[in-house]
Amino acid sequence: MSELDRLLDAAKSLAEGSADARDHGLLDEAHPADLAAVLHQLTLTDQVAILRALPQDRAGELLPELDDEALLDLVRALDEVEVSRILDEMPSEDAADVVDELPTEQAEKILDLMQEEKSEEVQEILEYPEHSAGRLMAPDFVAVRTDATVEQAIKHIRDSVSSERAFELYVVDDHQHLVGAVPLRRLLTADPSTPAFAIRDENVISVTPEMDQEEVARVVAKYDLVAIPVVDKRNRLVGTITVDDVVDIVHEEASEDIFRMAGSDAAELDRRSPRQVALLRLPWVLATLVIELLAGVIIHYFDQTLSRVILLASFMPVIQAISGNTGLQSVTMVVRGLATGQVRVGQWWEPLRRQVQTSSILGGICALTVGIVGWLWHSAAFACVVALSMFISVNLSGFAGTTIPMLSKSLGFDPAITAGPFETAFQDVLGVTIFLSLATALLHWLT
Repeated sequence: MSELDRLLDAAKSLAEGSADARDHGLLDEAHPADLAAVLHQLTLTDQVAILRALPQDRAGELLPELDDEALLDLVRALDEVEVSRILDEMPSEDAADVVDELPTEQAEKILDLMQEEKSEEVQEILEYPEHSAGRLMAPDFVAVRTDATVEQAIKHIRDSVSSERAFELYVVDDHQHLVGAVPLRRLLTADPSTPAFAIRDENVISVTPEMDQEEVARVVAKYDLVAIPVVDKRNRLVGTITVDDVVDIVHEEASEDIFRMAGSDAAELDRRSPRQVALLRLPWVLATLVIELLAGVIIHYFDQTLSRVILLASFMPVIQAISGNTGLQSVTMVVRGLATGQVRVGQWWEPLRRQVQTSSILGGICALTVGIVGWLWHSAAFACVVALSMFISVNLSGFAGTTIPMLSKSLGFDPAITAGPFETAFQDVLGVTIFLSLATALLHWLT
């Protein structure tokens, strides 16, 4: 039996009120993420029973690990007093995430029931814009004044609460302005009488509370940070963001981009009904349908050409598929590059230049392949038509797949939304138009 299976059995026993000392020990030692995974397999009634049986600090560790839907179901099943007591034991930023998911009326009641200091911290965090660094930061940090010695700084760290999880010691002046940071390794190896101010790093990488969480993640990744201070417009230290929070954001944003490119969202996997999923996807499907119907109109316009060289119909889906696939690959790379900061709209020519070179190579190989097949099946003139159509379509699709996301970004739209089915359908129309236009122009040599 695996560790998770044993944990599941212990959770069931706790919910039924028959847990023994071994079950309690297993639940106490389990990581909150593992415990959350186990709760996901139980009924809501059992989840509520387990949450009530756990110590409040343990329940406070568990709640942030649950997904939004499971969290809301649990909170609704508990009364406001129980929820407020659990939130009091949670870090302020995690408590703010829970409160933010609740209906306004219920959130206000719970905030009134919470400890005054904790409630104020949560409300301050909720005042920052959604998806900003302010929502992500922990208002707790370890900082000493400029006149503190190394010995005093170490004592301050020992006396600090364990939830602060300091990776660096920050140095602030009398007005809470950030003036430096001292890595813990340097702090521990320095002479105890040395002023912390003297061994600080002056050039501290920091972010503002209003900065977007994706940008925070890029900064942390760029400078290989394990924690980053958050300062206000006056450079006063207001909180810290640790790398574990950033990892969660990177995962969420990457998943969000992938789902949006498919015309959906992450909630589809486990929370939406088939009807909700259908309504969510319907606009994208209808948009694709309209564009593909345009391709049908174009084919009908060239029906005389097709009737004289029916073999042309065999190559249309090939050119549509290859050009559409090339465009979608370009879109995927550019959307991801924009999300990670590797692609910058201000330097649009760099990814475009690389894509033109890549598309030329791909288009040339694919054109040569279909040209040989066309020559074997029909004639040299036919081979030229299909080869040239393939080369032009692949290059244009790569160009469009690169420029559309960057153009969307520069206009303030989410580039992931403009990709996927729309881009593929667009390339279908483009490929058919180029192919049949060339065939019509060279029809004399094809018949």
